[in-house]
Amino acid sequence: MTTTWTAARVVRDRNAGLSLTAVVISGFGTSALWLASGVWVKDLTGSDGLAALCVLAMWAPTLAGPLLGALADRFRRRPLLIAASLLMAGLLLTLCTVDSPRGLWLLYAVLFVYGATGVVHDAAESALIATAVDRSLLGDFNGLRMTAGEAMKLLAPLAGAGLYAAYGGAAVAVLDSVTFLLATVVYAFLRVREDRPAPPTGSRRERTAEGARHLWSHPVLRPLVSAGGATMLCAGVSGALVYAVVEDLGHSPAYAGVLYAVQGAGSVAVGLLSGPALRRLGERRFAAYGIAVLAVAVALRAVPDDPTAWACSAAIGAGLPAVLIATLTAVQRETPGPLLGRVTATANTLVFSPNVLGLAAGAALVELVDHRLLLAVLGAALAVTAATLLGHRANTAPA
Repeated sequence: MTTTWTAARVVRDRNAGLSLTAVVISGFGTSALWLASGVWVKDLTGSDGLAALCVLAMWAPTLAGPLLGALADRFRRRPLLIAASLLMAGLLLTLCTVDSPRGLWLLYAVLFVYGATGVVHDAAESALIATAVDRSLLGDFNGLRMTAGEAMKLLAPLAGAGLYAAYGGAAVAVLDSVTFLLATVVYAFLRVREDRPAPPTGSRRERTAEGARHLWSHPVLRPLVSAGGATMLCAGVSGALVYAVVEDLGHSPAYAGVLYAVQGAGSVAVGLLSGPALRRLGERRFAAYGIAVLAVAVALRAVPDDPTAWACSAAIGAGLPAVLIATLTAVQRETPGPLLGRVTATANTLVFSPNVLGLAAGAALVELVDHRLLLAVLGAALAVTAATLLGHRANTAPA
């Protein structure tokens, strides 16, 4: 009943429903290409390392989030989203020429631009949503956005893999291009009044740093972003241990796909419930409780038992998104419109970049330390993060 009411609140709002539709459409294409690009490179070269570079090419621009996010504050957001989508729709079609290892430079270049455009796109989209969607619906929208994103991660890679197997990588690129064109049409139907941004003042470095200064000085946003970064660092290490967990359960590596599917189901569920939960608990408590659930689930993954592993995967899927949804919602509510692009992109960089570091650290540590000990340490670190976030709330004025 609660989930139906949450979804209905968003869908009944014209701008919220259209924005969510655009997220679903573009997310489907992105998830399909994310998997297919690595398989494409592997087939062309036989190299696992070169295939892994596809993910790096898409993720690397995230590190330049504060600089790229400034673009979202220089232009009106809806035209910028339309222009970014049209740019990617055109660039993706150039991948139809990639049919040998000699064309890999083009694939990597397009994926890098894809990642950079994605940073600008996410910042502009977040800022536009904060303007186009009723503020009382932001928590519901962000929760449903998470649900839609996780659903696409479950469905789109399968569709992309099937399309790739039947027609090759170029067909997946065309599919992603079409999704960008469809998203452009949806953005065109949004009804939102945007003032032309004021002419920039100060140097580019000063304008870029404004987002970081706002996050650091804000009593609500700083602890949320700090907790989000710490959580994603631990989640990255934990993610690198999944195959050790599967081996301890006595299954083949393919069983990891089952655990990820269960985790995705947990994320879908928490996305549907996040709007009411945010209204009842507020951003900090919602995030802290989610991190606490994550802490218990990560630690209990050390138990070599299938039902426990399934329950832990579902709990990880439910706990991890809480801090992400809470942080994005707080950023949208607590940031002035002219700064929102830079602040969103900076927050995304600070929250998501540690996940990459965690994956690298976990890949190294799992060869040196028993994974069960690592899981216990990660659980303790997450519990401290949750307690710190709750304690900070007690010492700060309510938002």
